[in-house]
Amino acid sequence: MEIFSKLKNVRSSPNKVRFLCNVIKGKNVIDALNILSFINKKSSFILKKVLNSAIYNAVNNYKLKLTLLKVSKILVDKGSFMKRVFPRAKGRVNYILKKTSNIVLYVSY
Repeated sequence: MEIFSKLKNVRSSPNKVRFLCNVIKGKNVIDALNILSFINKKSSFILKKVLNSAIYNAVNNYKLKLTLLKVSKILVDKGSFMKRVFPRAKGRVNYILKKTSNIVLYVSY
C-alpha cells in the first residue's frame, strides 16, 4: 500500500530538490526526517513538510504504524515558470525564468 502527498509550485528548482530526494529515497521515515532536519538547504525544509504530510495521511487515514513506514519513491517534476523582465541596452528585454517544481512523495507500509 502506497500513500502519497503532493506539493505543487514550490519556489525551488527541480534539480536542487532532486539532490535531496536521492538522499532519503528508500529510507525509514524516522531516519529520513532526521537526515532532513540536519541538512542546511531550503529544499530540506520543503521535503520535510511533504514527508510529514504523507506520514500524517498514513497514520490518520489508514491507521498504519509510524515505525513500519518507509519512503518508497519521490517524483519531482517541473512546475510553471515565473517570468521576470530584465532591461537591456537599446530598449530590449531579457527574461529571467524563475523555476518551480511539483513534488509527489510516496510512503509505503
